[in-house]
Amino acid sequence: MSNRFLRRFVLGLTAAAGLFAPCAAQAVTAPMLVVDVDSGKVIHAQGATDPWFPASVTKLMTAYVALDMVRQGKVSLDSLITISPQAAAEPPSKMGFKPGTQLTLDNALKIIMVKSANDVAYAIGENLGGSVEGFAAAMNETAQRIGMRESRWTNPHGLPDPRQWTTARDMAVLGRALIRDFPDSRPLFSISAIQFGRSVMANHNGLLGRYAGTDGMKTGFICSGGFNVVASATRNGRRIITVVMGQPSARERDIKAADLFDYGFTQSPGWGAATLETLPTSAISEPPDMRPYICDRRKPMPVDSGQAAVVAGAAADQANTQLMASVSPLPAALAFATMNSAALRNRALPPRAPLQPILVWIGRDPAEGAIALSQQEDADKAEKAAARTAKLEEGKAKREAAREAKQAKTRAIQDKPASSTAKATVKTRPGTPASASAYTAVETTPVLAGGAKVKAEAVKPAKPNAAKATPAKATPAKPAAKAGDKKPEKPGTTKAAAGRAARD
Repeated sequence: MSNRFLRRFVLGLTAAAGLFAPCAAQAVTAPMLVVDVDSGKVIHAQGATDPWFPASVTKLMTAYVALDMVRQGKVSLDSLITISPQAAAEPPSKMGFKPGTQLTLDNALKIIMVKSANDVAYAIGENLGGSVEGFAAAMNETAQRIGMRESRWTNPHGLPDPRQWTTARDMAVLGRALIRDFPDSRPLFSISAIQFGRSVMANHNGLLGRYAGTDGMKTGFICSGGFNVVASATRNGRRIITVVMGQPSARERDIKAADLFDYGFTQSPGWGAATLETLPTSAISEPPDMRPYICDRRKPMPVDSGQAAVVAGAAADQANTQLMASVSPLPAALAFATMNSAALRNRALPPRAPLQPILVWIGRDPAEGAIALSQQEDADKAEKAAARTAKLEEGKAKREAAREAKQAKTRAIQDKPASSTAKATVKTRPGTPASASAYTAVETTPVLAGGAKVKAEAVKPAKPNAAKATPAKATPAKPAAKAGDKKPEKPGTTKAAAGRAARD
């Protein structure tokens, strides 16, 4: 098979899978970048300036703007952030604070770095920027000032927005700026867990406590961008930043970042190595939409929760194999970092070290927060009890309504006219007139003069010529009948006939 034919075959498979950037005639490359923090020199770059959806790594930009405002004296870490109805309505990940809840900016920053709470990030933007739009304008201005060239920001939390994207290069620039400009806040990006009330929430960054030397920074995930991470690690006094984007699972993102760290710590970029400022601009104008490959409807929804992340199946393996295709050959030391999902299936990082939660609270201080939390828990219990009572009352009302409807139906049947009931239920004997009712006698029993009864079948109606009948006995008081007027009574005449004659 010739190289030309092989190249066409591979491109055909790639096109069939739909793995093309929206406005570029080349295969999508998942961005990866390794950079030395002190010098800014690039150790490894792959698609480093290609536009990409940032997801929750956006919160690093939110943190920079907030800390910069603290440095300028516009706000303090003790300033209160109020949760608005709009902030409370943001989708997960979130803390679920009710509108009106207040917390310090310091606690808000800890929460968005560990829990990646969208409701709290939205509240930071509203409170510090006057509105989310105002804060996004500050994000864009700050990004330009610190040297981020390709980023566009529209919200402070990173939830999907087709107008918001960044690059691996820009996120490395931001990571270096956070480390350089806010040295006192470095612990903010390495918190392993936070404790709020009785709840302990671990950091989504699966490298913390699992890869030796990791000291930050932030992960992110949305279907359109896949699993992203901006991570920093220190070894033998040297710190490097690794950026990995577009991975099909949190597990693979973490493993590839660890492999890139291993590679980076073995390299010493020379004086001629590229820097973040000299990386060439990408020819791609818009970020690709990874939703069809990351969030396949036939499999469970992936989650960005470190060890609990759902690993993509065979379909994602095949897609990721093509996604990892680099535009240029990679050093052999990066073999692990560019393996496809199938090759990484049996690999895993060590178990996470024990968590060391940092306490966070609502209100101005822990005491006030404990009181507010207790009141909120009581209110929640009362609300749940009221909802349960309302549900029981609703069920009782439905059962009562059904019982009354049944009783009404029974009464309606019982109150029907008796005549109609009789017509439907009483069977008449053969020969009864159709017009007979339940109160009409259908039989009569004739009674003789002496009180004797006869059967109804023996009673016959009188004939019109009954006058010709001969009386049973002749009486002397009446003249003798003329011959031919009446016939003498024949022997055997019935008693009924004799009775009629007697009455005549």
